[in-house]
Amino acid sequence: MGYEIDFLSVGDSNGDAICVRYGTPELGYAVHITDGGFVDTGQRIIDHVNKYYGHGSRIENVVLSHQDSDHIAGLIPVVRHFDVGALWMNRPWLYAGELLQAFHGNYTVEGLRKAIRDAYPLLAELEEVASSKGIPIYETFAGAWIGSFLVLAPSRARYLALIPEFDRTPESYTKPVKGILGKMFEAAKKVVSFFETWGSEALQENPAPTSASNESCVVQLGLFNGKTVLLTADAGPTTLSEAADTAAAIGLLFPPSVVQVPHHGSRRNVTPAVLNRWLGNPLPEGSAIRGFAFCSVGDNKPEYPRRRVSNAFLRRGYPVYKTGNGGEWLHHHDDMPARVGFPIAPVPFTNSYEE
Repeated sequence: MGYEIDFLSVGDSNGDAICVRYGTPELGYAVHITDGGFVDTGQRIIDHVNKYYGHGSRIENVVLSHQDSDHIAGLIPVVRHFDVGALWMNRPWLYAGELLQAFHGNYTVEGLRKAIRDAYPLLAELEEVASSKGIPIYETFAGAWIGSFLVLAPSRARYLALIPEFDRTPESYTKPVKGILGKMFEAAKKVVSFFETWGSEALQENPAPTSASNESCVVQLGLFNGKTVLLTADAGPTTLSEAADTAAAIGLLFPPSVVQVPHHGSRRNVTPAVLNRWLGNPLPEGSAIRGFAFCSVGDNKPEYPRRRVSNAFLRRGYPVYKTGNGGEWLHHHDDMPARVGFPIAPVPFTNSYEE
C-alpha cells in the first residue's frame, strides 16, 4: 500500500493542515485529513484535494487533533464541502457529568455542559455541520483505528483529567493560576544566545510545560507496508511519552519513516528523552538519515522551528523540512505516482543562534 502526505501552508501564522492519501490503484485510495488551519486554509485544502487527489474526492476520515483555532477553523468548510465518511474529534462538554465535582460553583450537569460548549464555538459549529450532513462523529482516544492510522494518545482518562485545566473551560479546582510572580517572569524574559555543537545539546529535559490543550492532542501512527507516519499535532512531552507507551505495548515503537515536529518546533514540546524513545539516540555526525521530519510553520514565523529543536531532530537522523516561504507546502510519497513539488531544502544544523 502506497501513501502520500502533504503538509499545507496555512498563511502568516503557525497552524496545521495535513492531507494524506493512501491505497493502491487496484483497490482505490482513501483520503485522510488531519486539522484544517485557519478559516482561509479550508479553501486551500479543498483546492488541494480536488487538484491532486481527484475532483470531488470522498474524504474517508477527518481528524481534529485538538480544539485550538489554528487547527479547527479550516475544517468547517472542508466538512461542509466534501462527502465525508467520519469525523473524529473530542468534545469536552460530553463529559460534564463525570467532571462536575472538579468545577467551582453551583453547576448542574446540563449547566456545565452548556458552559463548556459555549466556550468552544468553532468546535460546536464543526459538530453542527457534521450532524446536519449525517456524518458520524467519534471519540478519538488511544487504541482507536482510523483507517490505516492508530491513535496512540490521549487515553480517555488523561483527556478527562486535562479538561478542567483547559484555558477556556470554567474556573476549576485544578486549573493553574498564573500569579504575580509568573507574570513578572514572563515580562522578564529576554533573548539569550546559544552555541551548540553536534555533540552538545541545548534542548532541555524539563522545559516549562506546554498548555493542557496541547497535552490533549491526538497522536496518530499511520502504518503502510512497514513504513510509519507519526502525526503529533501540538502534543507535549507527556502526550508523546504516553503515545510511546502505547506503541511499545503493541510492538510499534521504532523510528518512523516520517514524523511531524510537534507544535511547529516549540522548545517546550520535546525533550531529549522523548526524542530518543521515538527516533533513536543521536547519531555520529555525517550518518545516514533515518527518516524525514516535517514542520508546519507560518510564513511570518522565521524563528520556527526553534533551532535547538531542529538540531535535535537532525542529530537523530531526521532532517527538518518546514512549510511557509510564500505558501509552499511539503510533499512526501512512497509507492505512489510522483508529482512535481517544491524543491525545499531542510533546515541546516545551526551552531549559534538566539532565542
